[in-house]
Amino acid sequence: MRQAKPGDTVKVHYRGKLGDGSVFDASFDREPLQFTIGGGQIIPGFEEAVLGMNPGDSKTTELPVEKAFGPYRKEMVAVVNKRKFARRWRLDPTVGQRVQIPQVEGPPMDITIKDVSESEVTLDANHPLAGKDVTFEIELVDIV
Repeated sequence: MRQAKPGDTVKVHYRGKLGDGSVFDASFDREPLQFTIGGGQIIPGFEEAVLGMNPGDSKTTELPVEKAFGPYRKEMVAVVNKRKFARRWRLDPTVGQRVQIPQVEGPPMDITIKDVSESEVTLDANHPLAGKDVTFEIELVDIV
């Protein structure tokens, strides 16, 4: 049977869980996730977990912060003037709202509005799962 190796394009189903057992994402009720191993499209620990699997195999893997979504970085949090922010992005900011901010180089950055006061908005560019260990249940559906 063919094992998944670097450079292979694979299709997987997965269920991602936090330490308390809550599910943050799953693909079992939709099309499988397709990616190329080593392509940098997904988190490193997930790619590593798929290596060596055969189609039909399932496994559970625990990923520490470093192999998952990375550490929470305080320098990725900024406080900006609420009036300027609202005018620039043409929206009334609310806590939890996700906004895409264009960058000079590269793709837009997804940010989360963490706090809104009378005069300021706190923006967080960390991935929502940064700083958390995660567990993935993975099923290799196919190597295409």
